[in-house]
Amino acid sequence: MTQNNDSSSKLPLPSGLDGLLELMAQLRSPDGGCPWDIEQTFASIAPHTIEEAYEVADAIDHGDMAAVQDELGDLLFQVVFYAQMAKENGNFDFHDIITGITEKMVRRHPHIFADQTGIHSAEDQTANWEALKEQERNEKAKTAKGHQGALTDVSRGLPALMRAAKLQKRAARVGFDWPSVAPVFDKFREELAELEAEIALNDQKAMEHEMGDVLLTCVNLSRKLDIDPESALRHANNRFESRFEHIETSLENQGRDIKKTSLDDLELLWTEAKTKE
Repeated sequence: MTQNNDSSSKLPLPSGLDGLLELMAQLRSPDGGCPWDIEQTFASIAPHTIEEAYEVADAIDHGDMAAVQDELGDLLFQVVFYAQMAKENGNFDFHDIITGITEKMVRRHPHIFADQTGIHSAEDQTANWEALKEQERNEKAKTAKGHQGALTDVSRGLPALMRAAKLQKRAARVGFDWPSVAPVFDKFREELAELEAEIALNDQKAMEHEMGDVLLTCVNLSRKLDIDPESALRHANNRFESRFEHIETSLENQGRDIKKTSLDDLELLWTEAKTKE
């Protein structure tokens, strides 16, 4: 008799959301579950969640809908993973997550699910959404310990660039903001001058400090121009990668070693790549 080594034949393939939840429970089961899945914790899974979210964004950037579907599945699996661990600990389960987000969306769309009026555009809804979030933060602040301000609940787990943008948006809402783009440029030049001064003194710690201020000002400039800095930098990374690959390919076709190519020649190829975009 021929032995079937296909692991998928051991159990029927789960289908639908309930099937996915069942599959996750089996992976975490002490009785025949997966050793790797069993030993995971919220903390150990968190980096994978961040990675999966970025892979979704990357697939969207590339316009690859098959990849978007695949990566969204991976991201959904992260949520199911957290839900199963929380269920085991008696904290909450997947259905509690669904109930919570449903109630939140109903609460934040009173013009759809209640009798609020005056929402006629996406801009109106954005302003109303932020106002409702502010109300929710104020309610939480009543029972929270310690200082509760405009920046209190901006997650420290966000990438630094994204967190900088969110911090500055929050500060701007309470009036801490430049009136126009021009003063931001002045501030940018000021921060660059301070960085140059520290470079001249060769003070590494001070240089890091001033470089942070330069980057923070760049984020503020992006905000004033209504540009998402994370997206802008991601696209710039893609352009850099594409141009550098052009340099490598061109030199390979010429039988040349990039390490032995002059900077002037590399710059010419870089410019050539830019003209082809």
